[in-house]
Amino acid sequence: MMKKTMIAGLLALFSLSAAANETLVVGATPVPHAEILEFVKPTLAKEGVDLQVKVFNDFIQPNQQLAEKNLDANYYQYRPFLDDYNKSRHTNLVPVVGVHIEPFGAYSTKYKSLSELPEGATIAIPNDPVNTGRALVLLSEAGLITLKHPEDPQSTQKDITANPHHFKIRPLEGAMLARAVSQVDLAFIFANYALEAGIDTDKALIVEKGKSLYIEYLVARPDNINDPGIQKLAKALNSDAVRQFILTKYQGKIAPGF
Repeated sequence: MMKKTMIAGLLALFSLSAAANETLVVGATPVPHAEILEFVKPTLAKEGVDLQVKVFNDFIQPNQQLAEKNLDANYYQYRPFLDDYNKSRHTNLVPVVGVHIEPFGAYSTKYKSLSELPEGATIAIPNDPVNTGRALVLLSEAGLITLKHPEDPQSTQKDITANPHHFKIRPLEGAMLARAVSQVDLAFIFANYALEAGIDTDKALIVEKGKSLYIEYLVARPDNINDPGIQKLAKALNSDAVRQFILTKYQGKIAPGF
């Protein structure tokens, strides 16, 4: 009888332990997002959360998969992009915590300065509405074009009022920009794709750094934002350990955003 009681007790303890473990599936782009998530995996495991990182190479699927509940959260985007996605796709994805800021820059394999760009040079920019405007604002600030509203991040090519050097502005999908840099004269590339492609972000001919508007967020849904696993992940991503990991591993190429 005692033996049966002990076995029952052990089974009950095992069941409680199993129930305490929560699986969290989080979508992320490879660098630095997935790397940062991998860094916090052991911390979450100690707290009963099995973090599974699903890597994506585009900017649409992580939000779509989250909205369809195939993911519990994602980590790859900043607020203007998220807001635009929610508006255009009629979703209600919500930011949880901001984690880091990436520089956004323009690179060239052919020229070492903007003054070397020839007449009619081809400039590749991101093709999504939010980042199109972001790139155009930087081109305007560099004096290469003139915009109707120079500081408006929602600017489109229709808002270009002067293009004295007849630059050809070519919109491309964000993930394609790093691969296209050698095929154009200048390409705007997100730091995550630049780092992944081995591009030295210190060699950008135009760079935007440290704008709080572009802090990258952990994102969830209204129905799960307060789940214990999501909150444990949020706490881990905003920890001193992650801050130090970002500072040490990326050497200033990206910065903590909390």
